[in-house]
Amino acid sequence: MGLLGWIIFGFFAGLIARAVLPGNQRLGCLGTTLLGVGGAFVGGFLTSLWRGTDWRDPEPAGFLGAVLGAAVLLLVSRAAFGRQP
Repeated sequence: MGLLGWIIFGFFAGLIARAVLPGNQRLGCLGTTLLGVGGAFVGGFLTSLWRGTDWRDPEPAGFLGAVLGAAVLLLVSRAAFGRQP
């Protein structure tokens, strides 16, 4: 997948993850895209742990894995930084 494909893929995965989780996530287009791309790698890492394959060489997950990984990233950031007024 080329760079433009990763950008589009990440944007839609991040957008769906933000829609699934309640609350106000203050992310712009770039933040949403980075969330989705990061979610793909987190989802791939979690999938490799679940399958029992080598976790040191994770592969990016599919679209559902990217959405789940992005949701995990949102939950971790919410727990780490808390909600700001």
